[in-house]
Amino acid sequence: RGTIYFTRKDGSLVPAATLSSGYKIAIVPKKIIDPEAIYTALADVIDMDLTHGEFIARANKSGDPYEEIATHVSKELADQISALKLAPVSVYQQKWRFYPGNSLAARTIGFVAYQGNTLSGRYGIERMYNDVLNHADDASGKNLFAQIFSDVKSTVFQSSGLQGDVVTTLEPTAEQYLEKTLQGVSDTWHPDVVGGIVINPKTGEILAMNALPDFDLNSFGDVRDPAQFANPMVEHVYELGSVVKTLTFAAGLDAGVITPQTTYNDTGYIILNNKRINNDDKLDRGTTTMQQVLNMSLNTGAIFVQQKLGDDAFRTYMYKFGLNEKSGIDMPNEARDLVGNLTSPRDVEYATASFGQGIALSPVSAVRAFSVIANGGTLITPHLAKEIRYPDGTAKELTYPTKDTGLSSAALLTLARMMTNSVDTSLLGGSAKLDHYSVAAKTGTAQIAKDDGSGYYEDRYLHSIYGFFPSYDPQFLVLLFQVNPKSSGFSASTLGKPLLSLANQLLVYYNVPPDR
Repeated sequence: RGTIYFTRKDGSLVPAATLSSGYKIAIVPKKIIDPEAIYTALADVIDMDLTHGEFIARANKSGDPYEEIATHVSKELADQISALKLAPVSVYQQKWRFYPGNSLAARTIGFVAYQGNTLSGRYGIERMYNDVLNHADDASGKNLFAQIFSDVKSTVFQSSGLQGDVVTTLEPTAEQYLEKTLQGVSDTWHPDVVGGIVINPKTGEILAMNALPDFDLNSFGDVRDPAQFANPMVEHVYELGSVVKTLTFAAGLDAGVITPQTTYNDTGYIILNNKRINNDDKLDRGTTTMQQVLNMSLNTGAIFVQQKLGDDAFRTYMYKFGLNEKSGIDMPNEARDLVGNLTSPRDVEYATASFGQGIALSPVSAVRAFSVIANGGTLITPHLAKEIRYPDGTAKELTYPTKDTGLSSAALLTLARMMTNSVDTSLLGGSAKLDHYSVAAKTGTAQIAKDDGSGYYEDRYLHSIYGFFPSYDPQFLVLLFQVNPKSSGFSASTLGKPLLSLANQLLVYYNVPPDR
């Protein structure tokens, strides 16, 4: 089976999934006369995969020609077993899938396992690129010289149909930074799930992605709940809350219906279709600017922008951010965003969508949409594989589609300035801002919808935050979220410092010049 590689920032490759070789030990029960003697002889050399009782039970299977009792045995120990010259014991060469990073990017890499009688990639990249990675006997045994001359064009110029190695965009140190950040959030707030993505908003290359709780890829059989293998960044959707307000503001600025100085009268609530919608604190602030709306994350301010746009224009803009389609990420089981409220005849559905309620996005769809703001108007395709390398020495660079949204780069730059102002002056009172780098960010705190559709929990929240940096030439965009943190606070207090700390680590590690 082909290798999956991480790519370091200098372009060098590090195996994320590869083959390891060794030996397995088996017994022939029908040849065993004294099970205890065989057990004692083997136990003096190796740690078996069986307890004493299990070994004896298998050894006593009269007529049984084969029972494995140890796997992944080193050559040194296998040689010692062979030297015992025990007739009922056999030593066989063995290869197995090995993950050098253990749990690093586990939910993204996936693993190889049996499905029925078929051994194949079951999750993540292992599954998505199974046909490329699976070096079946009929494929690996092909005479590549003969194949080149039988189909020169497809082999030399495209290498189509050949199995190979997958080179990913995942950067191992960036992945470690992200996962250390996620672990810190998990240890502090004990959420049901905490996840994050680091993406280049200009190219769509995903540098890091994972969610906790994770698992050791080399011991995935120890996981009791198979749901833990799924990747919530791709396969689940969430009402992400006020981070969506930045999409509403981008639309308003592009359409020219608002500027940062535009004001409205904030009464603390609004009633639409007989439904009352409040700001979180329900305060009446009176005359309020759009910059203040963003800084204080006012629901009524987002609704003001949406109403200035109108329902149809608002829907059109949300679709420009890709919310009506899958992101196209090269991962299995991508969930489709739930944005049916954007076609509702009721004004209230558009109003709640303007601040991220009533519509549910996958995290990877969200970073795709937010990247439009960061990169000045291009809808990118998030992706993990950058190159396929073939056994014949050729390689195929993978390309992914982009789309010009038509949004004004000047309007999006204005929004980047507004978001940076929010970080510098309002996020944790401005205490967490970076001295040498600008960061544009937005937080979100959303009630979690009940599974039966009867409304929202009063005591369960989803916290989210995203940021891109440096603000005016962003090299990275990061999204963090946690589901049901055991805290009554807001995402600013639980995710603000983790985001900015991670931002600083990435900027320093990649030697990005300070812009302050």
